[in-house]
Amino acid sequence: MIKDGSEYFGPYANVKHMKAVLELVKQLYKIRTCKYNLSEENVTAGKFKVCLEYHLGNCLGSCEGKESEEHYNRGVEGIRQILKGNYSDLSKTLKTTLEELAAELKFEEAAEVKKRLDVLQVFQTKSTIVNPDIHNVDVFTISTDLKSGYVNYMKVNNGSITQTQTTELKKKLEETDVELLEFAIIEVRKRYESTSKTIYTPIEVNLAIPGVKFLIPMIGDKKKLMDLSMRNAIYYKRDKQKEVELTNPEEHQNRILTTLQKDLHLQDLPVHIECFDNSNIQGTNPASACVVFKNAKPSKTDYRKFNIKTVVGPDDYASMREVVFRRYSRLIREGESLPQLVIIDGGKGQLSSAISALKECGAYGKLAVIGIAKRLEEIYFPGDSFPVYISKKSESLKLIQHLRNEAHRFSLSHHRDMRSNNAFNSSLDNVEGVGPKTQAKLLKHFKSVKKIKEAQREELEKVISKKLAECSLDLF
Repeated sequence: MIKDGSEYFGPYANVKHMKAVLELVKQLYKIRTCKYNLSEENVTAGKFKVCLEYHLGNCLGSCEGKESEEHYNRGVEGIRQILKGNYSDLSKTLKTTLEELAAELKFEEAAEVKKRLDVLQVFQTKSTIVNPDIHNVDVFTISTDLKSGYVNYMKVNNGSITQTQTTELKKKLEETDVELLEFAIIEVRKRYESTSKTIYTPIEVNLAIPGVKFLIPMIGDKKKLMDLSMRNAIYYKRDKQKEVELTNPEEHQNRILTTLQKDLHLQDLPVHIECFDNSNIQGTNPASACVVFKNAKPSKTDYRKFNIKTVVGPDDYASMREVVFRRYSRLIREGESLPQLVIIDGGKGQLSSAISALKECGAYGKLAVIGIAKRLEEIYFPGDSFPVYISKKSESLKLIQHLRNEAHRFSLSHHRDMRSNNAFNSSLDNVEGVGPKTQAKLLKHFKSVKKIKEAQREELEKVISKKLAECSLDLF
């Protein structure tokens, strides 16, 4: 803004709203568009002549003295009130003028005022988004991440949002949400020369502004207004984060990992994370899988599949203990680096089994381990029977869910492969005298195990020897 004495209005929520307000001004008031110096001397001397705008009815001819300065200034003041969003005050003024003109039997002038009043009321109805009794209020909300705070400001007059803006404030000394919000309130009100006597905030602030009261809305239309402002701040924050993700992916990854480290109270930044999941159906073909994320992204070359060797039947706890022990005993034996975080897909039981395996192989204490339950996304820590809940909107929980879902997908894929192989092997592997090469010949010729079983001896003899066909006919 240029400090030249001009009066500024805005910013508006969108261009469409701004143009609608300007169209309303044009319909209600006939304001000149010329830049003539209409001093009393110039008008009296007749230096100017009315232009086409006058003949079109868009101007009242101030340049020739056809409109008084007092009447023109009343129109300017009316426009000023509209731009500020004070529709109710202007509406009251028009109603009073209408009654006065009707009492004086000036029906033509009264009809003109009535048209203006109708236009104003229609516009006010369309622009009202909350209770019209909410008048001259400032709304401030804040959403933060590790490096910035995003403060949304809304100016509300008679139920209409007349100004809105979201400002990003960089954190320099790990400022709290309250400190950032207090700074923003002072700066934004000064920037827009706000005179509102009421300020809505989502948290309590320690500001004392003469004649201004602070409220924390809890219910009703005021709370809806606060929620709208908070959504504006959150959306703005997400847009900024997406922009950083595209332009600076390393910073985006560091932010997510730092947030995860903070939410889980980890000693080290979890650059390397591993997640385990078990799969079995009615105890058959038990399988497990381990997925690996590095720098918050899947490292698929490091994924590992496990066939359960020591567990009989559907025992998730024993299966989890086996695969965790096999994984980290091998890493330690081969001198490989351990992950900073291990995630176990399951509740307290699976987590306890994993901890037992880590203690046995000597990895416990060298890495952090948590469990995540599917039902309510509870996070379990070793030795703590009560779960921790991370916000559903948190980037930390989304990363943990991504790991868990990827581990489930990979484990289920391995389990399906095992079932398919076992179903195939159980049909031909048990046939005496039929080895891998003979199986390949049979499948190449008959295309499926079902057709092999249905084949006659003569057909089999075309592929394998007569003796083998005769001996194996009843076994296929």
